[in-house]
Amino acid sequence: MPSFTTSGLSIAYEVTGEGPPVLLIHGFASSGKVNWVDTGWVETLTEAGYQAITIDNRGHGQSDRPHDPELYYPTQMAEDALALLDHLGIERAAVMGYSMGARIAAFLAFHHPERVVAAIFGGMAMNLINGLSDGNDIIAGLRAPDLSDLTHPTARQFRIFADHTGSDREALAACMETSRQPMARADVRRIEVPALVAVGEEDEMAGGPEALAELLPQGEALVIPRRDHMRATGDKVFKAAALEFLSKHCSSVPVS
Repeated sequence: MPSFTTSGLSIAYEVTGEGPPVLLIHGFASSGKVNWVDTGWVETLTEAGYQAITIDNRGHGQSDRPHDPELYYPTQMAEDALALLDHLGIERAAVMGYSMGARIAAFLAFHHPERVVAAIFGGMAMNLINGLSDGNDIIAGLRAPDLSDLTHPTARQFRIFADHTGSDREALAACMETSRQPMARADVRRIEVPALVAVGEEDEMAGGPEALAELLPQGEALVIPRRDHMRATGDKVFKAAALEFLSKHCSSVPVS
């Protein structure tokens, strides 16, 4: 994967296809490949005429993996995403994030609305404001000597996922400490860009999308039927709704 350096860290990324750009920001313990390529999103977007840009967030994938929690606030990772757009010479892009990636996308849209034409927040609802209640359990799970020691279901789920993706578990534990920083309710109300909030019907981690969508000035809600937090990512209903949403808001985005 190509990479660039920002804030002293090497950040990996991939660009596929041509057309209006869509920046894809993955979730916790994942990577651009796992979250967006393996689930068919890159193929779906490029076949629909978009340019798909994946980024490996700091601490993940092929990017640098520092162990300092002070380097993982969502504002910092949003600046990485902005730096990637600058690196690629892209003035404005649609931004789509899943779970932690949706939190990063929200901070990007809030602080730099002039660079975001539209946003899709997947696997993220009022936990954007309320934070993540299971965060400490996930940290303990990542640092546990063995999977057999874990009984907390969410901790087990993320430990298994982290091991499956070959992640640096200490980097992920550091990331979890600060990346779950909540966004103030008043700031959510100031996210002016069109936003689609998409959450699985059985996603107990995120909760329903309606309340967050109502706070957003141009928010829309999508409930993805019969999907939980992990299984909603590549769902065909999600993809169809995202394409419809992008078609309404990205036709005027200049092609880089």
